[in-house]
Parts: sequence; structure tokens; C-alpha cells
Amino acid sequence: MSNLLPKSVNIFDDTMREGLQIESPDIPVSEKLRLLDAIGEMGAKNISIGSFAHPKWTPSMACIDELADAFVPKPGINYTAAVFNKRGFDRADGYFPKINVRGRKFGTHVELCDTFARRNYNRTQVEQIAAMDASVASAKAAGAEAGSIAVGNPFGSNFEGPFSLETRMELIDLMMSKWEHAGIKVDRVSFLDAMGWNMPHTVRETITAIRDKYPDVETYHMHLHNTRGATIASYYEALLLGATEFDTSLGGMGGCPYCGNGRAAGHVPTEDFVNLCHELGVETGYDLDKVIEAACVAEEVVGHALRGHVSKAGPLPRDEACYPNDMPFVETFEEAAHFRNGPGVYEGQISPWREGDALSRPSSA
Repeated sequence: MSNLLPKSVNIFDDTMREGLQIESPDIPVSEKLRLLDAIGEMGAKNISIGSFAHPKWTPSMACIDELADAFVPKPGINYTAAVFNKRGFDRADGYFPKINVRGRKFGTHVELCDTFARRNYNRTQVEQIAAMDASVASAKAAGAEAGSIAVGNPFGSNFEGPFSLETRMELIDLMMSKWEHAGIKVDRVSFLDAMGWNMPHTVRETITAIRDKYPDVETYHMHLHNTRGATIASYYEALLLGATEFDTSLGGMGGCPYCGNGRAAGHVPTEDFVNLCHELGVETGYDLDKVIEAACVAEEVVGHALRGHVSKAGPLPRDEACYPNDMPFVETFEEAAHFRNGPGVYEGQISPWREGDALSRPSSA
């Protein structure tokens, strides 16, 4: 199958929701507002401010109403929030149009891992499957022309082990059949991999199988956690197959308290994925310099180092941004930040440069 690298992608930065929900609940609202403001400068068109979830299960979101009241929206940005039930929807909708949770696309969501469905959603897989009928019926009654499906943890489970392509496709076929029976096409497929079992080859084989069998699917949305460090490679494979929607977070913030990995189940860092897209010639609408600044603000807000790379090493230097030949040693993260903080950060370090020695190579001895 030929590669279909898209001209542009939609990157949904999930820092305020996925990222902060697993950080300390003691982070002041003023600091969260500072981070939200920095995210608003990056070029994102859609920003989730957090989730309207019960504080018993998500204590870091206990301040969501205070945050929703206080933030100042920036022009041209659609601010939204995660809601998980009618009560959450009603709370969020009370801030409309400042926060917009309306107009959600008709869709169905089923976890491939029954254990995760019970732990995260307090529902069995069987109950999720049974609920699809009502969702599809509502879409049909509303005159929907298209629907979407979301498959939770399609690649494997920390509790149940790996899932085969055949197993994935069996669930996808079932979900597709519900919509087909109602006479509604499915034009969007989401992968929600909270446990981070994705690998480049499993992503490729899955998208390829869906594209071959269901040509009406136009959009692939990737929400893959970077639990085992392979997800930026998985995102690259998805890009090559024409995927256009990707979830990330600054510095790779995020995680899942239900899957057994906690903060280790983070995201692909927004700064790293934006940099990759730009190097591939894929438009994102993001200003990478401002993404890097926001990632640095994120580290200050959460009070610890995050796992992004481009925010620490900088983008690939070109032309006038190339480093000086006589640059002194650079060893620490603080010194590596010279690309944004200037040469003063490595003042006093010795330099390995000798004039007139440009073609020589250091001895291996």
C-alpha cells in the first residue's frame, strides 16, 4: 500500500486534561491559568481546559469550575472539556459559548479489554456493546449522515495480554455493522490506547486492514499513550497511511491511574511531534518556538522535569541558528538550553575548538 503523507494534521494538545489529571491536585489555579495561556499561544485551534469529572476519581480536576470561570479565551480557539456523563455535560455546557461541548459527532465507543472497561468506565464490555444500539438510534433520529467508532485499547492489555489483528477486526466489524444496519456510514475511526500497547507494525496493519475493508473511513484519530517509548514511531506510521488527527501533550505529560502504569503511561510530547511533522513538510499550524516555551512553562507548573526532547535540545539548527564552532562544552540540561536562553548558560566551560583545525578529527586515544 502506498504512503499517503497528509498535507496537514490536527494536533490536539491534551496537556490541561490528560496531562494535569494525573499531576498533583495542589497545583494552584493561577498556575494552571498560566499554562493554559501559554498553550493558547502555540497555534492550537482546539484546547481542552480539563475534565468535568468527579473529584473522588480525578482530584486534580476538582478546581475545573474555578478554572472555567477565570480563564480568558483567546480569539480563534475553540475551548472544550472532557465530559463523561450527562451531569458532566450539563456542568460544562453551563459555560457555553466560552466552553463548547456541543456539536459532538455521533459515535460509539467500546473497549477491547473488558477489564479496563470495568476499571475505567465502571461498565463491562458487554454493556458497552449493548449501549451502541441506543447511540446509533439517536444518530439516525437526528438525521446523521455519518458516524464514528472508537476502539479502546485495541492492541493489548496489561491485564489480558496482547490482542491479535483478527480480534481487533472482529470488534471493529461488529461496531461497523451497527451503523451499516441503520444506513449510516462510518467516516472516522479513533484508537484510544491508554495502556500503550501500540507498536508501529500493529498500527500499520490495523489501519491498512480498515482502509482495505472500509473505504468510507476518511479520518483516523490517534490517541496512543507512549508508555513504552514507541508511540512517536507509531504516529509516523499512521502519518504515512494518511492519519490526520493526533493527541499529544506538552513534555509527554499524562498517564492513566487505571492501567497500572500511572504517569509512566504518558503521551507523545507535543513539541517532539510538531517538530517531526515540520521536518516531514506536514503543516500543523503550531509555532514550534512557542510550543517549546509552553513546554518549559509546563515543567515549572508541575514542578518536575518532563520527557520532551525538542524542548530540551531545541529544533534542528539551520543557517544563522547553527551553533558557533568555538562553542564550549555543553553538558547539563541548563547549558543545552542555550538555543533559547543564550550563550550565558555555558559561560565558564572550556572549549574544544582550535583555530585552523577545522578538518582535523579528535583522537580516539
